[in-house]
Amino acid sequence: MAGHHAIHPRASARGILAKVSIMCAQQLILGETVDFITDETIVDTLDERAKQKIARFLVEEKGYLKDEIEVRQQITLIVDGNRGFSKVDFVIRAAGKAFMVVIFGPGSLVSRERSTVAAARLIEGYEVPFAVVTNGEGAQVLETRSGKVIAEGLDNIPSKPEALRKLETITFEKLSEERLEREKRILYTFDVLAKCECDGFVCNL
Repeated sequence: MAGHHAIHPRASARGILAKVSIMCAQQLILGETVDFITDETIVDTLDERAKQKIARFLVEEKGYLKDEIEVRQQITLIVDGNRGFSKVDFVIRAAGKAFMVVIFGPGSLVSRERSTVAAARLIEGYEVPFAVVTNGEGAQVLETRSGKVIAEGLDNIPSKPEALRKLETITFEKLSEERLEREKRILYTFDVLAKCECDGFVCNL
């Protein structure tokens, strides 16, 4: 079991913004590809190729059905009158409930822990119990309620049988409006502001 990383939101946000150039390089368009889950034609990038491998892993190694995996789910964020959007790469459902979110990001996993937990707290009308952040090679599994890392490595992402067992004892809780607003601000900083920096970087290439 991995120890909990204490991360200050402002420090984490600075870390994300400092790595904008790496993020943008991963998003350069390479053509088109077919989504493994939906069979839709989508834009091909280095990031997308890694996400497609993760999708196959979830189905072929972890036992989830394709129709239990929702891809590219959007969270609308309104902060101080400004509107932005964040995307969750995968929402995994088991027994009809959202059990886990999986978010991909190249590079450091630690710098994305807090935003991944925020997404898990916002994507549904209740806290999604588990959140996974992965760069395609490593992974950290977080318990959403505590925000703690409880396991590391792709192999330790809960399988469908494990999800069904865990759901027997899990209660799904709603967050207070005050808590939701705080989570929105955190996710807005990580995803929306960082993307604005990335868009500016790409325009200057």
